[in-house]
Amino acid sequence: MPKRPSGIKAYIPAMLLASLLGTYLDLYFTGKGMYSFPIRPFSGIFTINILFTLAVLPIFMIPLLKIMESLKGRFRGIFVLAISIAMAAAEKIAESLGMFVHAENWHHLYTFTGYCLFIGLIAVFHGWMNGNR
Repeated sequence: MPKRPSGIKAYIPAMLLASLLGTYLDLYFTGKGMYSFPIRPFSGIFTINILFTLAVLPIFMIPLLKIMESLKGRFRGIFVLAISIAMAAAEKIAESLGMFVHAENWHHLYTFTGYCLFIGLIAVFHGWMNGNR
């Protein structure tokens, strides 16, 4: 039986998927004009905030997945819902700071739903990669 990765190595595939998926989703939604990032690194090159998608998002996934691993059953779902609500709230704060601008027809329910799906997908992928579930 192959040895399972331990420590940070166990989280690298999920971190990479989170980074790639986050990057492509931001590229898609900025391309559709649903939102934009007025303040971002390398704004002359990238239309998205690459600091968030390449650093913050993947690093954020480590403690999130560690907490989810310690929870059972419906508490995992409640945790995902709580994190998704927090991300929608953080998005509103980022808007008030001028870091994020949404289109007129954007609803923060989209953010909540998107993060529920995103975190769920990353968690399932992490479990699959590490022989859980």
